[in-house]
Amino acid sequence: MELKDRISEYPNFPKKGILFRDFSPMLKDPSAMSVLVEEFSKYFHPKDVDVFVGIESRGFILASILAQKYNKGMVLLRKAGKLPGKTVKTAYTIEYGKAVLEIQKTALNEGERVVICDDLLATGGTANAAAKLVEKMKGKVAGFAFIIELTELGGVKKISKYKTVSLVQY
Repeated sequence: MELKDRISEYPNFPKKGILFRDFSPMLKDPSAMSVLVEEFSKYFHPKDVDVFVGIESRGFILASILAQKYNKGMVLLRKAGKLPGKTVKTAYTIEYGKAVLEIQKTALNEGERVVICDDLLATGGTANAAAKLVEKMKGKVAGFAFIIELTELGGVKKISKYKTVSLVQY
């Protein structure tokens, strides 16, 4: 089975000129989900990962699935103001302005090895901010897991010092 066959394309979404690639059809297909998990398990050994971190919001899905498979925990990285309690923040630039990612102050322990998960790697701004936030929390970035990578946007360059796995590339 080709995972690429389970990705839908939506031209001009969320704005004109963007071709949105959506992995949602995989979620309805248990065999596609199994392939997805098995593919990632080829790259990340359970002994090398303590926790999976999901970037809001589609990264939550991937991080949860992998955490279940690996029998590990899962932590949320959210947009500013979405998490209760004390948080640690990092600001970063995106294509159309600035954004802030947050993590709960008690979410990671010092030295924990983290795989950061998201559905898509585009320009790398959000991924790079996520890595900085994990390191600010004294965690160790063990790698990144992306379902889709838009190679022409060069996002992998911003996170090149980390192990990065993208299952489907455009």
